Amino acid sequence: MGRKKAYGDRSKGLLNTVKGVSSFLNIIAGVALTFLMCLTIADVILRFFRRPIVGTYELVAFSGAVGIGFALPLTSWARQHIFVDFVIMKFSRKVKDAFNVATRCLVIALLLLVSWNMFKFGQTLQNAGEVSPTLQIPFYPIAYAVGVCFFILCLVFVCDIIKISGGEYDV
Repeated sequence: MGRKKAYGDRSKGLLNTVKGVSSFLNIIAGVALTFLMCLTIADVILRFFRRPIVGTYELVAFSGAVGIGFALPLTSWARQHIFVDFVIMKFSRKVKDAFNVATRCLVIALLLLVSWNMFKFGQTLQNAGEVSPTLQIPFYPIAYAVGVCFFILCLVFVCDIIKISGGEYDV
């Protein structure tokens, strides 16, 4: 077990808010993936009767982007992603904490760049009027939404740093 420190009210509020937002985004991801699955099954069945669903490819691509992008924050919050920690496991708690804070800071910087570039990309798509070829659905809302998800993911890593400093982060 790790050492325990009390968080301030603001820290608790931030942690609860980020977890809540991440959980909400994960629900949207689940709906998108369920839609993707049902659409694919329906399209396969209807193709058997020579009545495919028009725009399935586009809808599957959009749903996949939403499913992946919106699932990232809660996946990272729950630490359900793959990570390699066998090297740092041999070090003291202070070294582990320092290493985790340093890597979280680097990841936050990278994700802020990704988020910013997704917004720039969305703006480029919006200004160009880019739409999907068959259904004419604009691309830019998906780019903006994924950019927001990457920003929320940054906040998840900020919360990791808060948990590390509070002694609540088990390595």
